[in-house]
Amino acid sequence: MIDETKQRAILRSIAHRVMLERGLLPDFSPEVLAELDRIAGPALPDSSISHDLRDLPWCSIDNDDSLDLDQITVAEALPDGAARILVAIADVDALVRVGSAIDDHARTNTTSVYTAGDKFPMLPDKLSTDLTSLNQDQDRLATVIDMVVAADGTLRESDLYRAVVRNHAKLTYSGVAAWLEARGPMPNAVAAVPGLAENLLLQDKVAQLLKGRRHALGALSLQTIEARPLFEGERITSLQVQEKNRATELIEDFMIAANGATVRFLTAHNFPSVRRVVHIPKRWDRIVEVAAEHGSKLPATPSSKALEDFLTTARAADPVTFPDLSLTIIKLLGPGEYAAELPGANAEGHFGLAVRDYTHSTAPNRRYPDVITQRLTKAALAHSPVPYDIDELTELARHCTQQEDAANKAERQVGKSAAALLLESRIGEQFDAIVTGAADKGTWARLLTIPVEGRVVQGFQGLDVGHHTRVQLISVDIDRGFIDFRRVRG
Repeated sequence: MIDETKQRAILRSIAHRVMLERGLLPDFSPEVLAELDRIAGPALPDSSISHDLRDLPWCSIDNDDSLDLDQITVAEALPDGAARILVAIADVDALVRVGSAIDDHARTNTTSVYTAGDKFPMLPDKLSTDLTSLNQDQDRLATVIDMVVAADGTLRESDLYRAVVRNHAKLTYSGVAAWLEARGPMPNAVAAVPGLAENLLLQDKVAQLLKGRRHALGALSLQTIEARPLFEGERITSLQVQEKNRATELIEDFMIAANGATVRFLTAHNFPSVRRVVHIPKRWDRIVEVAAEHGSKLPATPSSKALEDFLTTARAADPVTFPDLSLTIIKLLGPGEYAAELPGANAEGHFGLAVRDYTHSTAPNRRYPDVITQRLTKAALAHSPVPYDIDELTELARHCTQQEDAANKAERQVGKSAAALLLESRIGEQFDAIVTGAADKGTWARLLTIPVEGRVVQGFQGLDVGHHTRVQLISVDIDRGFIDFRRVRG
């Protein structure tokens, strides 16, 4: 048995090793650190910044422990029930220059990696949590996506420009959601800013309109189960499930709208883009079977609208098991990827969001595709040449997809090591489970009572994604993150 007082340190060591095994850099080089020492402060505005929006009641909403603040938001009521939504994105490019050692590190990893053992930021903390973060009560440069949303939730018009902004309140999803959902008091940080409470209520209203409009067009209502370990000192005590709420939906819906507006802006300026694509699902036939098992009929050809109607019905019928159904559908949809697109090209779009124009642009402190998009938009605004040719963008898109997959696998592997630590004392116990993966390379299942996934190494014949089964925990390998089950029949 592992010494419980060393569990966090064990996970840190595993995470560092796994990063290297996956082709990711866990540490910043001496060249990066030397370059970082030469950055004295945040980027300052110059004559190209024509918008000073510091007096607007901007706020950030993020996880309780987030310090790398990528975006802030604000709303303005307009006649006829319309509203203007402004999303300000941290100007990371102002301090992270192409070809610098810092940029080379970010370009290699392409994303921050959040493991159960440690966080491996894409950019050094001095930047991502300070000088390029939209921190409260600090003046910062930003790219602003300015959108007008009609009373029916349609996006009427949009524009992009650079500005100086100031975050007046650092808020959390948990605090804002409890207030919006009438489960808790107004956060003190909201009450301290005149007009912010009314502004957040308007933001929430517009976000719900955007959400309703998206789902009416076929965006999928999926509810995943994501868990992270909770520690008491150095010992893991449990796995905490993170759930969506009104505050996470507010930011999600604004970011989806902003990402679409950014692609359309680049296209209007005859600039290429790096799209975020989710293909039409190859396993649609199995999705049709899953729907039939729940008493619904889907068409033979893929339709996001028909799938969304099924998901809405299923959620209303059985909200308790809906996350399991969602997980099944997500596995069958397949992962997203990045793809370079020339302006005017017939982009495939994002099946899960039911949108054709979509990119990643709103988290440049954490994702490199967003830095690329920021450089493209700033060049378009400045009427400068395109900073990347299509061949370079194509290779960057491929690399970002590859490294995102590596980062996800690293996070999952260390998460499984954490789960193995938690389950080490429960070998031999039986659990109800749902099958989450079934292919030539193996069959996987997630426990219903503990948010843990493992491989079914015995008795997996005949199991497919979405099947419910009963399994027995037969072994764990903490170092490799292996959790092995055997199927219990009867």
